[in-house]
Order: sequence, then structure tokens, then C-alpha cells
Amino acid sequence: MNLIEEKKDMKSYLEASDIIDYDDIGISDLAEQLSLGIDDQVELAMKVYEFVRDEISHSMDIDGQVVTCKASEVLLHKQGICYAKAHLLAAILRKLGIPTGFCYQTLILDDDEKPWPVIHGLNAIYLEKLGKWIRVDARGNKEGVNAEFSVHEEKLAFYVRKELGEREYPTIFSVPNMHVINALIKSKNVTELQDNLPSEL
Repeated sequence: MNLIEEKKDMKSYLEASDIIDYDDIGISDLAEQLSLGIDDQVELAMKVYEFVRDEISHSMDIDGQVVTCKASEVLLHKQGICYAKAHLLAAILRKLGIPTGFCYQTLILDDDEKPWPVIHGLNAIYLEKLGKWIRVDARGNKEGVNAEFSVHEEKLAFYVRKELGEREYPTIFSVPNMHVINALIKSKNVTELQDNLPSEL
């Protein structure tokens, strides 16, 4: 899929914000730790990606009830749903000077029990060494989900089924979607969040 930059100024994909709060001491320290001894940008991006994918739990996978939104909250609680994990991944990579954006898909939440569309969040990373963006999904692997960092072909957590109305959004956004942010902020727990997941951008 041909990815489309929302902003042509690459600095837009390096900015901090209330949500991508990479000046938080915890994120700053973690970024420094993860980058120790690594000079190669691609290797560093992969290491950060694998940390967020593997060391930060997807809240629904562990029956967690804490709703996290800010990158610092995700790191503090070591959990978050796909959007929140994408916020943390972006924060760490941006702190390290690697441009990172936000991408979305529309997916069926659960084919059997909850067959309605919801927005799923992932990231795009710009690798200057390779001169291109790649998409990665740090939601966390489990049975039936095997996402990987790949510079050649996408290995995402989910692939859209157009026949079911699922879709890709090719835009690389510089800031998280506001429908996503509102759902995270307004939900008191993950159970409530599942009922508030946005269905469109």
C-alpha cells in the first residue's frame, strides 16, 4: 500500500505533545537505555518496537481495567490497548529522533461475539537510512496474531478483509486521532472502553 504523509514537514513527526509526552523522565530514561550501544537506526527502531510489543501488555489480553492514553501512562502501568501502545512507541522513537506517525485500520472487533467495526491503531516509522516509511503494529502477539518488524514486507497484527467492510487508511497522521483520544479519556475502565471504541476516523 502506498502510504501518504499528512504533513510534508518531517519535523511534524518528531514533535512532543500532551499525549506523546516524551520529555517524561521515565520515557527519557527508557529511550536512553534502549539506545545504548546501537548506532544503526533500523536496529534501534526494531529494538524499541519489540520492547513496546513484548514488554507492554495489551490490556484486553490480560483482562486489565486501567485505561491508559498518554505515553507516560502506558509506560507507568505497563499496559494499554492498541492506540495507547502506539502512543508510547511514537514517544520513544521521537525522543530518539526517529520520525513516527499514526496509522489506522477499520476492523471487525470480534467476528462471533462483537461483529461491528472499530478503529485499530498502529504506527508508521520513517527510516532515513532506507529512505522510506514502514508500518508496524505493536499491539502485542498472541495466538492468531504474529506481528513483526519488517523493512521488506508488512507483517502486521491484522490484515483487512474488504469483503467484510474492513479497510485501510493510507494516511500517516502526525498526531493521534481525536476520536481515539476522546474514547480513551472518557472511559473509566477497559470494559467501558470496549463499548466506546470509535468506528470511524
